[in-house]
Amino acid sequence: MPGSLDEQQITVSGAALRAMRDEFQRFLMEYRFGLAEVETKISILREEFQEMHAYNPIEHVSSRVKTPDSLVEKVRRKGIDADFATVRAEITDIAGIRITCSFVSDAYRLFDLLTQQDDITVLQVKDYIARPKPNGYQSLHAIVEVPVFLSTGRVSVPVEVQFRTIAMDFWASLEHKIYYKYDRQVPGELLASLKEAADTAAELDERMERLHRQIRGGAAPEVVSI
Repeated sequence: MPGSLDEQQITVSGAALRAMRDEFQRFLMEYRFGLAEVETKISILREEFQEMHAYNPIEHVSSRVKTPDSLVEKVRRKGIDADFATVRAEITDIAGIRITCSFVSDAYRLFDLLTQQDDITVLQVKDYIARPKPNGYQSLHAIVEVPVFLSTGRVSVPVEVQFRTIAMDFWASLEHKIYYKYDRQVPGELLASLKEAADTAAELDERMERLHRQIRGGAAPEVVSI
């Protein structure tokens, strides 16, 4: 005999939850695959530089796909509808990769080498190196779209790519820790010290790049803001 009405409702609810979970996992899976495509492109560039140019402009690469909890929290903060189509359109940093470079010129050079590939579409660029944020933050941000080929067909996936120097990365890591410690209510004197540290980091980048040019000989690549 069929179970009670309550048992039927629980069964239906369980099936619906599993369907939602499976759809959420597939949604995030596309971003994992898109991120893997970009990671492969960066890995190829890195290996080519090491093999052919005896110079590696990439110091470190890190990547992540937002966790379900983090994504839900961002949807809540932005006040957008929670359907997948809206989330895909409104949140472009679900998949992200950060490329830490030796010098500012390397950041721009790698940006050019990545975005000039014919299967990469540039959706947005924010050049916080040429135009730092008021707090001193510097980094080159790009939202790129990369094709992922699934059994069901092609899917275009946005991936956020950040290019920054070692000094910029160190500063940003410290700033993040301070904001977390003070729950974003950072005292004014600390904010002033952070801005001063950002200016010092930018000066260090310039000095180290001049030294690099002297050691290797020749002029540095032209740095053009975007």
